[in-house]
Amino acid sequence: MKKLILIGSSTLLTLLTLVCLGAFWGYQTVIEYSQTPLSLSEPKELTVERGTSVNQLAQQLADDGVIQDKWKLKWLLKFRPELAKIRSGLYEISPSQTITDLLNDLIAGKVKTFSLTLVEGKTIVEWEQQLASAPHLQMSPEVFAAVLMAQGDDSGLPEGKFFPDTYHYTAEADVKVLLTQSYKMMEQELAKAWAERAPNLPLKSPYEMLILASIVEKETGQAHEREQIAGVFVNRLNQGMRLQTDPTVIYGMGERYKGNITRKDLVEETPFNTYRIFGLPPTPIAAPSKASLMAVSKPASVSYLYFVSRNDGTHVFSSTLEAHNQAVDVYQRKKKPATPEKSPK
Repeated sequence: MKKLILIGSSTLLTLLTLVCLGAFWGYQTVIEYSQTPLSLSEPKELTVERGTSVNQLAQQLADDGVIQDKWKLKWLLKFRPELAKIRSGLYEISPSQTITDLLNDLIAGKVKTFSLTLVEGKTIVEWEQQLASAPHLQMSPEVFAAVLMAQGDDSGLPEGKFFPDTYHYTAEADVKVLLTQSYKMMEQELAKAWAERAPNLPLKSPYEMLILASIVEKETGQAHEREQIAGVFVNRLNQGMRLQTDPTVIYGMGERYKGNITRKDLVEETPFNTYRIFGLPPTPIAAPSKASLMAVSKPASVSYLYFVSRNDGTHVFSSTLEAHNQAVDVYQRKKKPATPEKSPK
């Protein structure tokens, strides 16, 4: 009887040893698994819904082919429960990440960030089209007007009042948040330009500065010419001359503009046709950049009243109509086909 007991104890010890070795091997296997690279050939978006459990996450990753051996992930999270405290959101995962890297990102909530650049010189209509196609951004109708109202601006005239810049957002962000940042930034930049303006500018308000800056933005082909172009328009306003600038005509034409301006368009009576009206159009015609705001705030002190395109993005500036007409003969009238762009005359 004693012999049987001794054999039983030896067997039990052997079994316990095997169990311990098996557990250690299993633990080591799972820990090594945590450093396994994700099964990806290129970056991929991963959406973790609110309330997703560890088992659901493992199943989701397995179904998407991101991981193999989902049972190892489940055991890993049992061994290291701190890795199970994942946050919901949209993430971007990449082939360079290990399973632990992924879990750490989910714990930290390092969701994917998107960038959106609102380009200077574009109109609200063009920006609306861009925003509507932006990924993972909640867009609503008349959103620009809605932001104006929320900021206490009941004019219903959003053109030019939003600052062109690059903005960042996360998935399913409300576009109103982004545009509110843009609106406030334009307020700040416009206020700064107005406060620092040169004396005796022919502008009665910051809004008129915004309008003129939008015209300068549209007429500028080379950045170094901004102050000179602003100087021409300031001189023309001071002398009571029409601005005679094509971008305002184009804006007034709206969808009718198909890439060319005719003589009929130039004589048409519209609030934006600066070949017909004196002074500024009623609203901005695009989003001016900070550089254009500052160019209008501090225009170049020049005698120029005219400029004409060289067709390479630069202009010839003239102080007299005679010199201007000569430049037009060289760069415009003899050019075939005729350019639709016309500089102030």
